[in-house]
Amino acid sequence: PLDEATILAECARQGRLVVVAENHTVIGGLGEAVAATLMRSDVRPAAFRQIGLPDAFLEAGALPTLHDMYGISTAKVAAQIKGWLDG
Repeated sequence: PLDEATILAECARQGRLVVVAENHTVIGGLGEAVAATLMRSDVRPAAFRQIGLPDAFLEAGALPTLHDMYGISTAKVAAQIKGWLDG
């Protein structure tokens, strides 16, 4: 089950950037579940971002290559979050 109490408590903190990263499409995944939890409780973090796979037919190949291609490798995720924090 989704730990809504913890999500709400942490996301309500002042100035909080909320990032949900998943190895799944951004449609119908954890990010949408977290966003819905926040919306139902009227919790509005400073920013909410999702990192995940696009809702599309994806290429096949070795996982490290695909993770880098679709922006979910460790380096790509770190760069995205750093950009959001710096921006």
